[in-house]
Amino acid sequence: MVNRIISKEILRLSEKLPVITITGPRQSGKTTLVKQIFKNYTYINLEDAAIRDFAKQDIIGFFQKYNSKIIIDEAQNVPEIFSQIQTIVDNSKEKGQFILTGSQNFLLLEKISQSLAGRTAIFNLLPFSVNELKNTKYHNIKYEQYIQKGFYPRLYDENLNPEDWLPDYINTYIERDVRKIINVSDLNRFRAFLKICAGHTGQIINLSKIGNEVGISHNTAQKWLSVLETSFIIFFLHPYYKNFNKRIIKSPKLYFYDTGLACSLMNIRNAEQLDYHFAKGSLFETFIISEIKKQKFNGLLQGDIYFWRESNNNEIDCIIDSGNKLKAIEIKSGRTIRSDFFKNLTFFKNITKNIDTETFLVYGGDEIQERTEHTVLNWQNTELI
Repeated sequence: MVNRIISKEILRLSEKLPVITITGPRQSGKTTLVKQIFKNYTYINLEDAAIRDFAKQDIIGFFQKYNSKIIIDEAQNVPEIFSQIQTIVDNSKEKGQFILTGSQNFLLLEKISQSLAGRTAIFNLLPFSVNELKNTKYHNIKYEQYIQKGFYPRLYDENLNPEDWLPDYINTYIERDVRKIINVSDLNRFRAFLKICAGHTGQIINLSKIGNEVGISHNTAQKWLSVLETSFIIFFLHPYYKNFNKRIIKSPKLYFYDTGLACSLMNIRNAEQLDYHFAKGSLFETFIISEIKKQKFNGLLQGDIYFWRESNNNEIDCIIDSGNKLKAIEIKSGRTIRSDFFKNLTFFKNITKNIDTETFLVYGGDEIQERTEHTVLNWQNTELI
């Protein structure tokens, strides 16, 4: 069992609130985690048709049978449970009474906002991080292996081949989840859309361009991207708007949460292919940005995450704004440090002289260096940011 960093915070808040909600992509390890840290709870899976029908047809009887200390998996499948949970926890005042999980973030959070606001802590569990795999038998010393394989736990726990498992994951996701959220009449077109999005990971989003490549409207492209976002396939990094007397790019950048999924969609079948692939730099950037997102979700990082680019193409790949301090991060896949890696960091530091700004280079090599102006981190140590 790989220890999940988020566990400590989940346990802490389960002693303060009546409901804990854990959401995230399918197969990110939610069920394994809650069973492991809440060993004495009764586990109920609402993907099971018989249990789901019981809950839908007799919600009071359902909770009379399972009345306390229960884990409800895929809770969004029975919307009726949320108002009933509200009634139960308001009457009992018991802490940590219900643990809810779900892979449909939009459907889950919609019901929580209606019934359980103020009664639950919400956690996002992503697949494994590099930090979690350190000091385990699964640790890789080449980042290309991580990028191509990705981080879904089953690939590691069951020693599965990503070439076989990831395409099945994609097909299952489209068949089960996409159809629940929107009515997609042409699933093949949605698959093509997903592949095109993978090719755009790490890039500024252009809805019209993506729509034209698939043959869908701007509005449909926006709708489909929203579906991918709410089911934890992609996320957006928005531009940092602080005015430094520069014309700032205002469109967000698109990233995949899991590079293995992006590689599968781009038909990258082994780590060696990455050495000569046009998307290697974008995939490495996606890999590092996703690791930073995992740190935020796991409670290791405070602040909001952005990117910055101005009209003269000076760019910072990642900015973390914690309110009184900025952290600017440049990401380079090369294994050898070159002086031009620091060009954008130096530029950004010069225009933020009146702001407390730390600058970092995260690169594909092995060293950690404290230089006069900048900190150099290797790809295995993003938790030091």
